[in-house]
Amino acid sequence: MIQKGVLVILFFVLLSNPISVMAQTEPEDIAMATDEYQDSFYESLKQKGIENYDKAIISLEKCIKLKPNDAVAYFELGKNYLSLKQYGSAQTAFEKATQLDPKNKWYWLGIYDVSYETKNYPLAIETIQKIMVFDEEYKDDLISLYMITNQYDKALLAINEMNDKFGKSEDRDRYKQQILSQGKYQNAEITNLIDQIKKNPKEESNYVNLIFLYSKAEEADKAVEVAKQLAKEIPNSEWGQVSLFKGYLDANQADKAIKAMNVILSSSKIDTKIKHRTLNEFLIYVNKNPQYAPDLEKAISYFDNDPNVDVAKEIGKFYHSKGQFENAIKYYEKDLKANSDTDRETNLLLLEAYVQAKQFEPMTKRAMTMIEVYPSQSQFYYYAGLGNNKLQQFKNAKTVLEMGLDYVVDDKTLEANFNIQLGEAYNGLGDAKKKEEYFLKANELLKQKK
Repeated sequence: MIQKGVLVILFFVLLSNPISVMAQTEPEDIAMATDEYQDSFYESLKQKGIENYDKAIISLEKCIKLKPNDAVAYFELGKNYLSLKQYGSAQTAFEKATQLDPKNKWYWLGIYDVSYETKNYPLAIETIQKIMVFDEEYKDDLISLYMITNQYDKALLAINEMNDKFGKSEDRDRYKQQILSQGKYQNAEITNLIDQIKKNPKEESNYVNLIFLYSKAEEADKAVEVAKQLAKEIPNSEWGQVSLFKGYLDANQADKAIKAMNVILSSSKIDTKIKHRTLNEFLIYVNKNPQYAPDLEKAISYFDNDPNVDVAKEIGKFYHSKGQFENAIKYYEKDLKANSDTDRETNLLLLEAYVQAKQFEPMTKRAMTMIEVYPSQSQFYYYAGLGNNKLQQFKNAKTVLEMGLDYVVDDKTLEANFNIQLGEAYNGLGDAKKKEEYFLKANELLKQKK
């Protein structure tokens, strides 16, 4: 027969599993139990080990009959019922174990396992809060339960508490991003981040997250203010360059501003909206200080793969609005080369810029190419006709204008312009009668528009 001391050790080894390896010390009365109790308990462990849970339960019931107040037996009973998915019986057994020994967290974890598997989340939350008394790190489980039950305000509070005490974690960061995607929680997070910055002004991530939230909320001025504070506390931070850039521009220290700008635009950390704002400020500066145009060219190259904004086109529009048509042309052409060469809007802007810059040869060539791409787009016929007239190719102008006029619909101004150019084409061909006829049509159309 196995000696009692050896048998007690064997019990502890057999009890060891992913849950009970770290369990608190079993009640001392196990060592004093009768041989009959020990034999029954040993038999239950053996049967559970070979997945004969029904037989294990029978043996444990004998143990409980012999020792009605033995928490370990009830805990083992609960585990066997749980393996059989008899959740009601498992919960009853675990609850009895906690009543007999309320300070053993593993008994409470038994109840938690049942509640989680049965999706009884209110009970799971109540139980995990009791377990947290023994081990606060179980608050991560509580956060998961709050996310499952859509209690995002409680989850966000718990996430911030855990981050503050134990540091950030990948799961918590993912949960926080999910919560903050809903705008109504962003104000609470902004307040939290401001508090965190006050507590630890050398932690860069808090500044970055706050800048991101302000940027997302279209509060760019506040984002820049935070970046300025970051630059003061952490001068080497890439985000800190945002405020330094603005300061350098205001002080007309172009070389330093350009250096800061290049750090900002090349950074993988800085939000795209901040980058666009930085480029726009430099564009305004270059408009007044054209000697830095080459640096603007370099800055634009950072946005070549930007899927959201055609930066070169936007710069072209900027120069277009300022009447600097040659600069506008340069950036429209750059945009077409980098993206789609047949983009309708960019081509129409480019053709208009060609007209204003009196660059009729490239205008005519591009307009004719675009007619092939958009054979029913009347504007391209108009520019082709205008260009041919300016190049004194009157026959070509007449042909293309007559073709394009058929595609003009509900646009009196464009129709009038077609007739003016047709009049110019016939004038160039020496047909004064046709010239007057088309000019009269144009005048009538313009009167109708008024």
